Amino acid sequence: MSKEEKIMTLHPQGKAGVNILKRRYDLIKDFIVNTILEHKTITFESLGDKAVEELTNSFDGKVLWYIVTVKLDLEARGIIERIPKTSPHQLRMKTH
Repeated sequence: MSKEEKIMTLHPQGKAGVNILKRRYDLIKDFIVNTILEHKTITFESLGDKAVEELTNSFDGKVLWYIVTVKLDLEARGIIERIPKTSPHQLRMKTH
């Protein structure tokens, strides 16, 4: 039995990341990116609610924990960004 590939996540404030299964990372990453592209901007709360609603039955992990972890990783990688001074905080794709 082969070991599943893992990915070490990054944190935007340089804190330690976590080692998670790449297949879970990829699924959550695609969900976050596609949802933000569809909505242009979205509150983190709405993103989490949508993820729980759409992924809970098919995802073999704690959906919200993975959303938080992968969101922070995508921020650290410069793929998405938290819109400054928004409350509740909103997300958008980072423009390069």
